Amino acid sequence: MPQINPEISTPTTSSYVPQKLTYEEFLREYDGQYAEYVGSEAIKPMSITQKHDDLTSFLRAILRFYIEAKNLGRIHGEPYQMKMKIDGETHGREPDIFFVKTENFDRLGEKFFDGAADLVIEIVSPESVVRDTQEKFEEYETAGVKEYWIIDYQRRTANFYGFGENGKYQLLPISADGKYKSRVIEGLWLKIEWLWQEPLPNMMSVLKEWKLV
Repeated sequence: MPQINPEISTPTTSSYVPQKLTYEEFLREYDGQYAEYVGSEAIKPMSITQKHDDLTSFLRAILRFYIEAKNLGRIHGEPYQMKMKIDGETHGREPDIFFVKTENFDRLGEKFFDGAADLVIEIVSPESVVRDTQEKFEEYETAGVKEYWIIDYQRRTANFYGFGENGKYQLLPISADGKYKSRVIEGLWLKIEWLWQEPLPNMMSVLKEWKLV
């Protein structure tokens, strides 16, 4: 499990309604809202920051272009749900970004993807450190998300996880030239320095480096 630097505050505040709901009731009551379903309760995370929104939008845009150009699958994200079974309980999470391979399109429903996505990306906000690095880390590992990216702009850390021989997440390597090569999205590599640039790179400059334009 990722280690958290105690020198940076890690608030965990999320608002939730302490009301027991079935997953079907949750989908009706919170339709179109940013809310997650854990332990038969609805959890509404706090509002995100502008930096979080910018980074999510950047990654979603470049990944969508790459994946569509290569006909590899689809990109989704909140408020579209990923429904998982964890220790017999239904969990409905809304990852910032998740990737579904073409062969898994049969599990795409109107309001949720049924099961673990092939790849999930969470952008860590000040209030979501524990949720993203501990709670969701364990859930995604248990559910079988093949690749999990945790990107923390506050700490300027990008960690990438995939399954090792023991069936548990292991930290995946970043090359000496600062690139991460995905195990799940065929041919995809990401320059870590892109994530910390101010402003973020223009999408066309990234696509040119990928030789897509």
